[in-house]
Amino acid sequence: MKIDKIKVLNNGIEIPVIGLGVWDMPDGKSTENAVLWAIEAGYRQIDTAKIYNNEREVGNAIRNSGLPRNEIFVTTKLWNDDHGINSALKAIDNSLNLLQMDYVDLYLIHWPFQGWGSSKIEDQKTRTETWQAMEMIYKSGKAKAIGVANYSIQYLEEIKSHGTIVPAINQIEFHPFWFRKELMDYCHQNTIAVTDYCPLVRGRKLYDERITAIAKNYSVSNAQILIRWGLQHGNIVIPKSAHKERIIENMDVFHFELTDQDMNKLDSLNENFAVVKS
Repeated sequence: MKIDKIKVLNNGIEIPVIGLGVWDMPDGKSTENAVLWAIEAGYRQIDTAKIYNNEREVGNAIRNSGLPRNEIFVTTKLWNDDHGINSALKAIDNSLNLLQMDYVDLYLIHWPFQGWGSSKIEDQKTRTETWQAMEMIYKSGKAKAIGVANYSIQYLEEIKSHGTIVPAINQIEFHPFWFRKELMDYCHQNTIAVTDYCPLVRGRKLYDERITAIAKNYSVSNAQILIRWGLQHGNIVIPKSAHKERIIENMDVFHFELTDQDMNKLDSLNENFAVVKS
């Protein structure tokens, strides 16, 4: 199965199928170095968010990489506290200011609710207004594509009922231990690309003996198996690492192909194991 390194989104924008996620990277040089190492290794997609508190460092690294801005696909996200039309319009400007950019390639609603944990607020009216703001941001050119993250089929159907633009991407936690096939299939059938975050399960299941056994057969690492699995499901994958050697390794997944039998074995590992608790 030949996997193209670029996927075309539903509005014609091209996105690299592997990116570097920078969640939980410390601000300062650690994040800048990771982004620069990734770019040197051939990554052309960087995924950040307001809540990660490292948009400035991502922007610094891209500017210092020597590559033209249009050669790097940059994603950032609207945080839960910025839902609503006016707040969302201010939030994109604040992110662009920190990134030191005129536009992002992709802007996502980070979660379909306001607040977090016990202070979480479900409000359909506000969600509707937030998507209206996202469409305004897209039409203004401040984002080349817009989408969502952590949206279930219910929330995606909600957008379909009132929106005029179909989300380009739904970014979700996705790995063999939470194989969300129904949601993935819905997205693919509705021209919504899926981006897998936490593809390495934040290390918590990385060295499962069943993955190790498969990795040995291909002479690759467990991480490479998990990334390749996501790609062969037709998804975009954004592994996170701040270590140069792992950043390089995570990109090196185009020289082998998982058999149908091994794909099925990995699919069967599902236990609805969620790393991120909202």
